[in-house]
Amino acid sequence: MKILLSNDDGYQASGIVALHKALQAVADVEVVAPEHNNSAKSNALTLNAPLYVHQAANGFRYVNGTPADCVHIALTGLLGYRPDLVISGINNGANMGDDTIYSGTVGAAMEGYLFGVPAIAFSQIDKGWAEIESAAQYAATLVRQFAQGGLVGEAPWLLNVNIPNLPLAQIKPFKLCRLGRRHSAEKVITQLSPRGETMYWIGNAGGVKDDAEGTDFHATAQGHVSITPLQVDLTDHQNLAYWSQTAALLRQVDAQEAGA
Repeated sequence: MKILLSNDDGYQASGIVALHKALQAVADVEVVAPEHNNSAKSNALTLNAPLYVHQAANGFRYVNGTPADCVHIALTGLLGYRPDLVISGINNGANMGDDTIYSGTVGAAMEGYLFGVPAIAFSQIDKGWAEIESAAQYAATLVRQFAQGGLVGEAPWLLNVNIPNLPLAQIKPFKLCRLGRRHSAEKVITQLSPRGETMYWIGNAGGVKDDAEGTDFHATAQGHVSITPLQVDLTDHQNLAYWSQTAALLRQVDAQEAGA
C-alpha cells in the first residue's frame, strides 16, 4: 500500500511526524506538506504565484503553498504514481461540525478524493499534541483495518476522523457520526496598528450548538473516536422541488413583465 501524507500545520508539526512514523509499519509513505502553518485554508489552490518543492533532511517534501496545493501537485506529477490512499493530519485540534468547511486538514484529504483516491483527515480533539503517539498508533491501526477490509484502492471515499487526547488503552471504539453544528463565530477583534490603522482579526469559532447523540461532538466528549463520511456535492437535494416551483414562478413574472 502506498500512502500520500499531508497536513495543514506544516511539515515539521508533531502530528505529521508521529503519523508518518506509525504509518510506516503498514505502508510506503511519502510526505508532501506545507512549508508553514496553513490552518483554515480549506480547499484553496494557489493560482497567482509559482509553487516550489524542497526536501527536508528527514525526506519530507514541503511546498510553499496550501494543503490542497500539496496534494494537487503530488497527484498531478510530483509523485509519478497514483497512491492507494491520501491521508491528512494529524491536526493540532479538532475538526468537527462546521470546522470541516474551513479546515485545511480536510481540504487536503478532499483534494485526494476529488482525484478519485480514498482519503482520510485525522485530527486530535485538543490542541497541544498531548498523547500524539497514541493518536498516531490508533490512526495507523485504522488504516491497516481499512486495507485488510478491501476498502483501500476501491471507489473513492472521504472520512473525517477525530481522536481524543487519551492514552491508547483509554480511547474508546469509534462511532460513526454526523457532523454537529456550532454557533456563529465570535465578534471580529479590532486593534490599532503602530501607524494608527485599524486591524481586524477573525474571532474565535462559536461554541457548540448541536452536540446531540449521534454527532461528532457527542461521541468525542464520551472518549470515542468519531468517524464522519463526507461528501462534496453541495446541492440542496431536499429542496430541489421547492426551487423548481420557485423558478417556474419567477419565469411567469418575467414573462408578465416582458409583455407589459
